[in-house]
Amino acid sequence: MEIQLIKCHGSGNDFLLIDEWTNGYSFTEEDRRNLSVTLCDRESSLGADGILFVLESKKADAKMRIFNSDGSEASMCGNGLRCLGRYVCELLNKDEIVVETMKADLKVTKDEELYSEVPTYRVEISPVLFDLESLPMHLEGKNTLLNEKVPKLSETISFSAVAAPNPHLIAIVGKEQIASDEQKQIAEYLNGPNPVCPDGVNVSFVHSIEPGKIYVRTFERGVGFTNACGTAMSASTLISCLLGYNKLEEVVEIYNNGGKVRCETHKKANGDYWIDLIGNATYLYDASVEISLEHPASFRVAEKKERDEQEQYDKLGREVKGLLQTTVFA
Repeated sequence: MEIQLIKCHGSGNDFLLIDEWTNGYSFTEEDRRNLSVTLCDRESSLGADGILFVLESKKADAKMRIFNSDGSEASMCGNGLRCLGRYVCELLNKDEIVVETMKADLKVTKDEELYSEVPTYRVEISPVLFDLESLPMHLEGKNTLLNEKVPKLSETISFSAVAAPNPHLIAIVGKEQIASDEQKQIAEYLNGPNPVCPDGVNVSFVHSIEPGKIYVRTFERGVGFTNACGTAMSASTLISCLLGYNKLEEVVEIYNNGGKVRCETHKKANGDYWIDLIGNATYLYDASVEISLEHPASFRVAEKKERDEQEQYDKLGREVKGLLQTTVFA
């Protein structure tokens, strides 16, 4: 069969977007897993962190399902939601839509440009949960974790845990921890067979640059180190506010290895939190792929049409790299 797709990225977190809804594709769960493993392989002619599947929704403007490059399904993806949100907004000729995800129906809004000529979208990140069972994370005698040491993981680093709604373990660290291999060791342990996070967890190291600015690096469950993880940057911003580095209801700029985003954290009257994640949704190219669902490894890219949006994002990336070299990696 022939599949049409768009290669896109949010903060360098790249995806293949496949519209099942309007193209009339009908994939099984096994098809989606196999397509993700095959097409996202970095050794192939495509390669990506995951696939965004656009489906029809009975209660929202569209439905998103996101499969990682290892074939596992994520409950949400903030960077991916921006990309899929842009696609659906343009498809329906709207500036604001609601997208059904695994855990919640979330609003996506076209927003003021993050940088000149960079398509920018604001997405809602919720629900936000702090109970360890929601990750799940098993620590004897603890129901929540906020800036506390976990001896099984490190004797010197304090961690916070939150589901937003993907599971995140977050540590605010100094430059020496950023430069070390501690994050890799901890993340690989927690994403292999282990008694603490049996389903794995996204592990982020966060460095506070100055009030209103943080750097976030994430080892993403099912992927490994990525240029950026939307829900991780959102969760990291919230934790930075709760620990006094930043303030609720104020814009925080989050720098990452793939660029930057903005976040605003909000507290509801009932005490619950939600986060606005604001960042790019950049299209790289359109492609047509000839593939057999029974034998996906033998796929062929029949046509590829490049877009011209990346040049402006590269300019933003160079500015971010310069800032990080003088503040985080110096």
